[in-house]
Amino acid sequence: MPNDHTTAAGPPREPVLPPEPASSPGQDPAPEAGAASAPAPGAGGYRAVLAVREFRAVFAAHLLSLLGVVVSELALTVLVYDLTGSPLLSALTFALGFLPYVVGGTLFAGVADRYPARRVLVTCDLICAGCVAVMVLPATPVAMLLALRCVVAAVAPVFTGTRTAALTDILGEGDLYVLGRSLLRLVSQSALFVGFGAGGVLLTVLSPRGAITFTVVTFLCSAALLRLGTHDRPARTAGEPGGPLLKESLAGARALLGDRRIRGLLLLFWVPAFFVVAPEALAAPYVDAIGAGPAALGLLMCAMAVGHIGAELYVGTALAPGARSRIVLPVAAVGLLPLMLYAFRPGTALTAAALVLAGAGAAYVIGLDQWFVDAVPEYLRGRAMTVLTAGLMTAQGLGMALAGLAAEFFPVHRVVASSGAVGTVCTLLLVVQVRRTRIRYRSARQG
Repeated sequence: MPNDHTTAAGPPREPVLPPEPASSPGQDPAPEAGAASAPAPGAGGYRAVLAVREFRAVFAAHLLSLLGVVVSELALTVLVYDLTGSPLLSALTFALGFLPYVVGGTLFAGVADRYPARRVLVTCDLICAGCVAVMVLPATPVAMLLALRCVVAAVAPVFTGTRTAALTDILGEGDLYVLGRSLLRLVSQSALFVGFGAGGVLLTVLSPRGAITFTVVTFLCSAALLRLGTHDRPARTAGEPGGPLLKESLAGARALLGDRRIRGLLLLFWVPAFFVVAPEALAAPYVDAIGAGPAALGLLMCAMAVGHIGAELYVGTALAPGARSRIVLPVAAVGLLPLMLYAFRPGTALTAAALVLAGAGAAYVIGLDQWFVDAVPEYLRGRAMTVLTAGLMTAQGLGMALAGLAAEFFPVHRVVASSGAVGTVCTLLLVVQVRRTRIRYRSARQG
């Protein structure tokens, strides 16, 4: 763990958190058997993370399943449109990738802590592979396709939350964990380019159902990698004997949101994400409004991801853990300001530059990852990561939907500029609150 990190699990927290079954939130958990082989933090950056054998298995599984998901989303959208001729149902296929996250992340979050992580991850992959396999069948009706899409989306936050919590067992809770999370995010951003490109190529030589078959294979390969490449660690908590999973999941969510420190950190993940998606959601109508062509649309759709990838690589490789911690609040506070450039209805070049800067604003998340894992008690970690993932995806989905709704009544450039202005104000208020809890926790730790 970084020596100069200023927030940790040690200080007393809000009394709303239930007592931890195994160890106090104020104590550092004992290292897991699989984490003992992890290199020391700072010994090589991303290369040190990739030197951990278990993480390489998780990384490869993430890459495979993510490529499969991106390809299947594109192919399923085309399939639904081919079957129905309805643009609404085709668009709904994409929307259903966001909306069920809140259901899975809230109602099934307890799975991440109640059962061994490897079993949960492999089971989630197999469930998704089974759902996608049914999509491939020619007799599957459109309603069933959309229902299966919802099931896959509801399973996703449980899988992601369990995997993120398992990273603390594989890499420890310090700098290697932060860089491991960063690598997975970088893959997610890069997969949008590769996945949509690969999906487009596959659809030129295969039918939509044939392209979807590719996803079945990637899910099965991911399950095999996780089963054979990771240790079988015990569950974080056995839960109440015979207790209902729903009750345990909701109790964990209440405990997390009832703690001022944890709640503030969760909102610092979610609030900027809610506002920053507006230009992506409205890229097509904005390009039309400024009279640019399809090439401009592709450029604007990629610009924010380019900024995100570049900034994350720089922060992960060039900055020490203490510096990453110090930039969290300042960068979060100004990250949405570039969107206000839309108020002047700039051309393609200036708009792309603004989006690159807005994407670079996500650099604060690396330091925030460390704050979050320090603040959450170990026995709640799986549920915390699941709630974090579900809230993040839901915030982005709602942000896109509301941006589209606002654009029905106001010019697109004003909607995006307003998102930047309102989002900056909301984030500044949140930064003040997070700073207050940080000072209180640091004072309690030193005292």
